Amino acid sequence: MLKSFNKTLLGAALIGASLAPHAFAETTLNALFMAQAAYSEADVRAMTDAFAKANPDIKVNLEFVPYEGLHDKTVLAQGSGGGYDVVLFDVIWPAEYATNKVLVDVSSRVTDEMKKGVLPGAWTTVQYDSKYYGMPWILDTKYLFYNKEILEKAGIKTPPKTWDELTEQAKTIKDKGLLATPIAWSWSQAEAAICDYTTLVSAYGGDFLKDGKPAFQTGGGLDALKYMVSSYSSGLTNPNSKEFLEEDVRKVFENGDAAFALNWTYMYNMANNPKDSKVAGKVGVVPAPGVAGKSEASAVNGSMGLGITSASKHPDEAWKYITFMTSQATQNAYAKLSLPIWASSYEDPDVTKGQEELISAAKIGLAAMYPRPTTPKYQELSTALQQAIQESLLGQSSPEDALKSAADNSGL
Repeated sequence: MLKSFNKTLLGAALIGASLAPHAFAETTLNALFMAQAAYSEADVRAMTDAFAKANPDIKVNLEFVPYEGLHDKTVLAQGSGGGYDVVLFDVIWPAEYATNKVLVDVSSRVTDEMKKGVLPGAWTTVQYDSKYYGMPWILDTKYLFYNKEILEKAGIKTPPKTWDELTEQAKTIKDKGLLATPIAWSWSQAEAAICDYTTLVSAYGGDFLKDGKPAFQTGGGLDALKYMVSSYSSGLTNPNSKEFLEEDVRKVFENGDAAFALNWTYMYNMANNPKDSKVAGKVGVVPAPGVAGKSEASAVNGSMGLGITSASKHPDEAWKYITFMTSQATQNAYAKLSLPIWASSYEDPDVTKGQEELISAAKIGLAAMYPRPTTPKYQELSTALQQAIQESLLGQSSPEDALKSAADNSGL
């Protein structure tokens, strides 16, 4: 009797459950993001909450790591046979991730409407061998930020258009006693230094590779490192730059301790926020300078994309999440931290208002974006170059010897 009563109760519960709305998420996605630059952790959580409200049957677990841990965390999770459904990836990784089947080819999911709507340069972030491995999300390059008040006090009427002019203006500021070390860079032995170096390589018309072999040890690649060493040894560059990442540069600039700083888009609105910044309202931004006779401006492609891992058991739901996060509506709502990938967004007054100066710089900078080398062995190459830059800055090796050694140890 008790058994049959229990069966009746169980049957009623099952019928009730099938009629009642789902009180729990049917699918759980794990997503990996970075905890620095561009969108903040709070912003990514807010975007994800909006997605969850629109898709109550999908739950997204978020994990944030510093940029420096993003690559290894992604790759190690694949090896363990579990891990993430959606990952943020840098423009430098699609070659490796495609070759090693870390990311899924999503070419068939990318619609014609997406292809036409997204800025052409943004697609290079997620492409390898003519295939798409995700959606571009963070469209970014490094700009030259300057403190308008300091330049005015120094009698400098316009920001530098060439790197040599930057040196001259920094010297004027130093000589007038306005700042001891007017320039801040992110030259820590990390990818940040490669981004600054790439910006200079692009200015000097250099090549990373020729016919698949290292070429950075000559020509513009060598000139770029010589410029870095000269700026450092002259005392115009903050000596702590050799340990700085981008967030350190932002804090130094916001404290009023730098007249010039190379950094990503996100610093513009953060440095203009009077709650945290001493230089709010005094922030100028222009494209990174060029080199007379070689370039008008310089820029590194620092964009990032969102992709589906090959380990994901929920690729359809993962793609739904990615298309929400990269949608024009989402990007426009957060355009003060990262400029949208969508071409028509730049005609929207809500996107441009209050950051006209940044968007003016972006039109030149984004068009001039120079890629770091596309190779499955990028991590080895980057590590060798990071070491070469550090050794040269510390005076342990000449730029010529350091880059020759990096070429020999690049794995190419």
